Amino acid sequence: MFKNTKAFSGFSVSDLKAAKTFYEDTLGLNVKDGDDGMPVLELQIEGSNNVLLYEKPNHEPATYTVLNFPVDNIEKAVDELTAKGVKFLQYEGDIKTDEKGISHNDGPLIAWFEDPAGNILSVLEV
Repeated sequence: MFKNTKAFSGFSVSDLKAAKTFYEDTLGLNVKDGDDGMPVLELQIEGSNNVLLYEKPNHEPATYTVLNFPVDNIEKAVDELTAKGVKFLQYEGDIKTDEKGISHNDGPLIAWFEDPAGNILSVLEV
């Protein structure tokens, strides 16, 4: 039934204007406003399906990573985003991060941060 469809993902934000500024200016993504004045944003990610953002008045941030950005060099990506004001999350315990917010645990090097609505995003080295 869905074998030949192009599925896409979406998640809510509390403020579309703040989300557009963050995803467009801070992260450097192409962000398209919704067609016909629909109150949504479309993150246009080259080489991937687009991601739909919609405003939800009673938005509650996800407690898990909603969007991952693969990068060639995580140190460089974290430094560049930090210079743009992004604050990386710090974790202790099973998932421990260094002073920059990078986890060196089993698996890829990964660092988590939040969008203006509190949704968790990551950069991970591939």
